[in-house]
Amino acid sequence: MTPDNALPATPASGPRSRIGKTLSLVIPMHNEAEVLGELFHQLDLATADWGVTVEIVCVDDGSRDRTLALLGERAASDARLRVIALARNFGKEAALTAGVDAASGDLVVPLDADLQDPPRLIGEFLTLWEQGFDVVYGVRTDRSSDSAMKRFTANLFYRLFNQVSDCPIPASAGDFRLMDRQVVDALRQLPERNRFMKGLFTWVGFRQVGVPYARPPREAGATSWNYLKLFRFAFDGFTAFTTAPLRVWTSLGLLTALGAFIAAVALIVRVMVAGRDVPGYASLMVVMLLGFAVQMLAFGVLGEYVGRLYQEAKGRPVYLVRERLGFDL
Repeated sequence: MTPDNALPATPASGPRSRIGKTLSLVIPMHNEAEVLGELFHQLDLATADWGVTVEIVCVDDGSRDRTLALLGERAASDARLRVIALARNFGKEAALTAGVDAASGDLVVPLDADLQDPPRLIGEFLTLWEQGFDVVYGVRTDRSSDSAMKRFTANLFYRLFNQVSDCPIPASAGDFRLMDRQVVDALRQLPERNRFMKGLFTWVGFRQVGVPYARPPREAGATSWNYLKLFRFAFDGFTAFTTAPLRVWTSLGLLTALGAFIAAVALIVRVMVAGRDVPGYASLMVVMLLGFAVQMLAFGVLGEYVGRLYQEAKGRPVYLVRERLGFDL
């Protein structure tokens, strides 16, 4: 089933087969020690029915709990598990990029460690991939496990983003998706440092289809996302895929200039008709403060874009790896 706001999708002409294929699960982690036991239990139950060889790539993004230690213990007895420990906390987008770069499978599936992306759904993803789709993404139709404020802000973000961006993304679609190796190779060609993976997944194109699912509550632990981080993440998405914030200030500048011209004409007419006019202090200060505030906001938006240009120009890597476990030397 494809929701109304999903990307247009047309499957390939011939069917595919999952026989002999390898599927890489990419799981970014930050302080997920409490959920690891249930995560691997659910994966053991789900992977038995997929009919593919499974590789599990876990990326520890600078966790401060026992996440890395537990992953190391698991890797010693689970040949499927590959562990990447980043040098510090680089953020989820960087950790996801590291996992996608390291995944060797014919198919790659980013997955949240908190089990809000149900592994059982990957079987349906595989069926649609066999029908010819290159990307099969999950669409959250029931987000009752999230707070009302989070649901409101998420809907607002998708609505605004898709209004101004040249690359609209399906509403309520996260990182949870199955990607063909051709899509993964295309993603790895994108060199930008400020990563907004939801947008990049859509930007590369290919044949995509959505699968609706009810998002369950977090299995254990607490999310590290607060509203400040979500706001920054949303703003990163806007600045990465549209120049609309800059164009807004161009339009506002033109409207302000038009208003100033009209006010000037009105003032001239008033002086000619009624004689000399002495403007009041309060009205003058209001106009000056309003103009100053508009200028500062415009400089702030411009600064965000300049800052991103600065980050790209430095050419620093998206992430640094401190340790790898389970990879062939």
